[in-house]
Amino acid sequence: MPRKIRELKRDLARAGFRLQKRRGKGSHSVWAFPNSSRTITVSENDGDDAKDYQEQDVSDAIAVAKRASES
Repeated sequence: MPRKIRELKRDLARAGFRLQKRRGKGSHSVWAFPNSSRTITVSENDGDDAKDYQEQDVSDAIAVAKRASES
């Protein structure tokens, strides 16, 4: 069963990403990691099923942010 978009957003928030005031267009939201140029855009509404590429993009962004904060 695919995860929901709200779960991906929750994972980003727990990893330290913050929702930018500069909102994306329509159902897009832009998330940024503090003190970094790393951003990720999450599309669709909270209740929609996440697509495989969205889950991969979020997990990659979290991994990169984690490595950056450790160094």
